[in-house]
Amino acid sequence: MIFLNGDKNMENSLENVVENVVEKYLFDKWCNLLLLLGIESVKTTEKTFARLVEAYSHPSRHYHTLEHIFHVINTIQTLQNLTNQLTSVEFAAWFHDIVYDPKAQDNEEKSAVYAADLMQSLEIDARVITNVTRLILNTKFHQADTDDIESQILLDADIAILGSPKQKYLTYAEDIRQEYSWIPDQDYRLGRRQVLEKFLQRKRIYYTDLMFEELEESARINLAAEIQSL
Repeated sequence: MIFLNGDKNMENSLENVVENVVEKYLFDKWCNLLLLLGIESVKTTEKTFARLVEAYSHPSRHYHTLEHIFHVINTIQTLQNLTNQLTSVEFAAWFHDIVYDPKAQDNEEKSAVYAADLMQSLEIDARVITNVTRLILNTKFHQADTDDIESQILLDADIAILGSPKQKYLTYAEDIRQEYSWIPDQDYRLGRRQVLEKFLQRKRIYYTDLMFEELEESARINLAAEIQSL
């Protein structure tokens, strides 16, 4: 029993270390982004980051957490050479799930308003605000026009998890189920299957060539396997 408790304590310690590393990395990224937008106030940077941490650390969240933002931002970095509007894509990434209520149908709209209000308070250029809100709204149905590379980058980064290794995908699927724990199993299986099948019915799950080449096949395998398990 002592051995088992020791293992549990070690596991908790490792989780805390990972969380701290993720938060430190994200804080540095947030600082750099605000600097690119002309915001140099340390107080403003810390205050706005604290709001992000609070939102993404809510106990009801299991997948749509800071770790999700961490992976989205990292993926965007690998695609950054595809756009000259990187700051808009990154800002949209930070706020695309800032409002997240699994029981609501307007999370993207509220997230876009939240981002716009914050950016206006920071006196960020109106053109950037317009672009960011548009990108966030496009995450609602995960559709991007053929000439909208900024949306394509954001959307591909948002669902990069679909093409992850099997165990990581299974953890993702379990986390999503926890966020919808209030839905009875039968109803959840039906709704989840519909969502997954819509992705499989696409000619391409990923818009950008790099993501398509690296993750398309594994994403289709993961989606089909989950559907089979439902």
